[in-house]
Amino acid sequence: MLNLENILFLVAAYLLGAVPFGLVITRLAGLGDIRAIGSGNIGATNVLRTGRKNLALATLLLDAGKGAIAVLSVGALTTPTVAAAAGAAAFLGHCYPVYLRFKGGKGVATFFGTLAAISPVLALAAGGLWLLTALLLRISSLAALIASAGAPVIAYAIGHTDLLPFVAVMTAVIYLRHRANIIRLLAGEEPRIGKKD
Repeated sequence: MLNLENILFLVAAYLLGAVPFGLVITRLAGLGDIRAIGSGNIGATNVLRTGRKNLALATLLLDAGKGAIAVLSVGALTTPTVAAAAGAAAFLGHCYPVYLRFKGGKGVATFFGTLAAISPVLALAAGGLWLLTALLLRISSLAALIASAGAPVIAYAIGHTDLLPFVAVMTAVIYLRHRANIIRLLAGEEPRIGKKD
């Protein structure tokens, strides 16, 4: 699996994932450095704090697209396993981008974009978990944590055991990137969806 060609695919996928679209979009819109406001994150949730819903949506779609494009483009040239690995590499690029000294986003959008490309059924099931949790508890971070934790279980249940290593790695990284959120959740201090910070 790890021949030179596949290694180059994974490096290219990582570099694509590392493009900080939230930062680029907000700078082009004249809003300065998104890392200087709100949570300091480069993802769509923090972009939304600028009040520009259109920019937040663009960030969400582009961040999700990074994972999907990595999977689909590599999948057209090699095996599904390498394609899934490329999606995970793009996800890691988003979370730990070389362009920003490895300080990136939390990876939820790129996670779902990757899942959608490698298994639409898995993506829909995990997305359903996110939506159900968000509607019932109205806490975005908790919805992301539950959906990502459920993804490996769903992958196993629907017979995608080949995807388990990649999905499990992405889930673990999402939990690492949400450490501060987990602390606030345990303290009952995590803000709810729609509530001002």
